[in-house]
Amino acid sequence: MRIAVIGAGAAGLAALRHCTKQSNQTNIEVVCYEQTGEVGGTWVYVPEVGTDAYGLPIHSSMYKSLRTNLPKEVMGFPDYPIPENPKSYLTRAELVDFINSYCNHFMLRQYIQFYHHVEFVEPLSGDDTGKWSVQVEDLTKNQVSIEIFDAVMVCNGHYFQPNIPKISGDSSFKGNMLHSHDYRVPEFFSGKKVVVFGAGPSGMDLALEISKTADRVILSHHLTVPFLTKFPDNVIQKPDLAELTEHEAVFKDDSSEIVDTIFYCTGYKYSFPFLDENCGVIVDSNMVTPLWKHMLSIERPTLAFIGLPYYVCAFSMFDLQVCFNFPEPNQSQCYVRSACCLQVRFALKFWLGDKKLPTKEDMLAEEKREIETRRKEGLSKQQFHMMGPKQGRYYEELSETADLDPLPPVLTTLHNESSQRFLDDLSNYREDRYKIIDNYNYVQL
Repeated sequence: MRIAVIGAGAAGLAALRHCTKQSNQTNIEVVCYEQTGEVGGTWVYVPEVGTDAYGLPIHSSMYKSLRTNLPKEVMGFPDYPIPENPKSYLTRAELVDFINSYCNHFMLRQYIQFYHHVEFVEPLSGDDTGKWSVQVEDLTKNQVSIEIFDAVMVCNGHYFQPNIPKISGDSSFKGNMLHSHDYRVPEFFSGKKVVVFGAGPSGMDLALEISKTADRVILSHHLTVPFLTKFPDNVIQKPDLAELTEHEAVFKDDSSEIVDTIFYCTGYKYSFPFLDENCGVIVDSNMVTPLWKHMLSIERPTLAFIGLPYYVCAFSMFDLQVCFNFPEPNQSQCYVRSACCLQVRFALKFWLGDKKLPTKEDMLAEEKREIETRRKEGLSKQQFHMMGPKQGRYYEELSETADLDPLPPVLTTLHNESSQRFLDDLSNYREDRYKIIDNYNYVQL
């Protein structure tokens, strides 16, 4: 079986890890295409914005000072935990070092073709066996080739295509407009009056960070549940941005502010520009569909998307999405069974014939039921892949369906605890320290 992996971030490396481990028992060949010259995906910091040396959009949205908003205790891989560290919340450089260490430890670099840009993926014409044609450009040689694969794992992440809402009057605004994708250092906002539009994790984090250099920060959002975090005196909160004039921002409560900059922290769109329409997957209101378990294409199940769900223990989820049955790790390692790897292991169970897929009709019906359940909970299509408190049940479903060892419940519990701490004490929560005791319990040190 020949498998293509698109992207060498954490999800792509989890895919490589399990594909290469399984290749010792099954005839698997795996090739990973990475557009840049490094592993780490979204965690790799580059000071440049716009386009790279090859004219391609810069993929990374990483800013210089970022620290993780989840403790390292829920961010390791199943068989390769993050080493001991006096901190629970790591810098982006420390996490990139860990990802490189994982890559080197399992000797994954040899399977990665760096500076290779995937231009086009389509089902092999006239072939009913599920094979794929993948067109790739070697950026260093300016050469294009086409390779044939039995399956494709899409691991290109979802923090690179900015979602910028249309605001009435935005074309007349005379100040600066910036999306968080292009943010690198707070000095850009020195002395400015800034509207931070959006109060998700990035919006709250960046409102706090730029308040150190900006003259005034207006955090504009539609959250109805108040959070306890106390911001500096130069940060105020306003309802959603409703309109822009040449120099003013007008909010939905009809108040207005004279501002210099609109800073969009409005998230990202799922984007797969290399997928042909015949792949059978579309993005509808930022929901990738039709997919079984947020992962396998229902129309063509040898196409898998690793890492679509968000607000999750990501590395762990990737692992489960591609899993096999391995010897059980010792208890001290159980908590690092990663979700990335969970997804990878799940996909391979079906691709290798260890488990049989449901019928197409059953998979479509399951997706439809989940859409309806979420609708009744007040969630839109745009929030279809959002997990948060639902992540524990999602991991259980993957494990039960594919007969995989489940992720320990402590991962979800600690993830939810740290997320609440983020809302309650944004300025100080990264000083918290945790230790996992067993599959169900942790302590704060």
